[in-house]
Amino acid sequence: MAETLLFNALKEAIDEEMARDSTVFVLGEDVGHYGGSYKVTKDLYQKYGELRVLDTPIAENSFTGLAVGAAMTGLRPIIEGMNMGFLLLAFNQIANNAGMLRYTSGGNYKIPMVIRGPGGVGRQLGAEHSQRLEAYFQAVPGLKIVACSTPYNAKGLLKSAIRDENPVLFFEHVLLYNLKENLPEEEYFLPLDKAEIVRRGKDVTILTYSRMRHHVTQALKTLEKQGYDPEVIDLISLKPLDMETIGASIRKTHRVIIVEECMRTGGVAAELIASINERFFDELDAPVLRLSSQDIPTPYNGMLERLTIVQPEQIVEAVEKMIALRV
Repeated sequence: MAETLLFNALKEAIDEEMARDSTVFVLGEDVGHYGGSYKVTKDLYQKYGELRVLDTPIAENSFTGLAVGAAMTGLRPIIEGMNMGFLLLAFNQIANNAGMLRYTSGGNYKIPMVIRGPGGVGRQLGAEHSQRLEAYFQAVPGLKIVACSTPYNAKGLLKSAIRDENPVLFFEHVLLYNLKENLPEEEYFLPLDKAEIVRRGKDVTILTYSRMRHHVTQALKTLEKQGYDPEVIDLISLKPLDMETIGASIRKTHRVIIVEECMRTGGVAAELIASINERFFDELDAPVLRLSSQDIPTPYNGMLERLTIVQPEQIVEAVEKMIALRV
């Protein structure tokens, strides 16, 4: 086991896959000489050369379209978005091209590509650099959507994403790159469509993902002292949702709280609530409760920014409220 930072775990995944498969290449703004905005591709340029670690112009729609074309011809591109919010400029290429071409070509083309990079609410990055795009792409058919949350799952999920035959949106959180964790020295992979049970419990099911996993973990310290026994599930796969794991937990706890950094209106929690009510309504002893970000552009002011997203103390209050509804 070796202690590894999350950004290095991602780099290891890319390096291992590029060494194994000559069709894998990286492209994006400053991924080459500079090594990426968060150093995920540091030193890969010297190892693999400029044709496999390709610095692109500031033209997200153009280089995303280039990557789709490369994937159609049998290559495996990994796009790094300097900030995931910038990839809104490539929405057409991601949705109408990457997501649809395998279907509209009658299966004649596969689109094995990964679109990854930093997103989420950082620390005073301002509204345009605090985007959470997972909800934007939820309705796009043909895409897989994954959100990593630890160095261990970041590496295992990225290796699986690179080998997948479909386009994968791989969300990393800007505040998690310096997380440390001991990783196995042997190669490993994690499934792209499975949630992770972080903590088993019987009182209430807490569904979360990305940075909010760690806010829930902080809340657990207080909840456990107070005698509560929540079950915590990291969704990881945002599309498709792992309703099998979620359903098994609901049948045990009969209560659900969703904690997300996504916006409340049209967010991941909204889709989750609809799916839970459709499939497991008779198992619920209380309405599903969601804790989401405020429906406003994220303020630059640090205190206001904190107020827009869910904090650990709010999670504690939500569990207390949920358990108080016990019948």
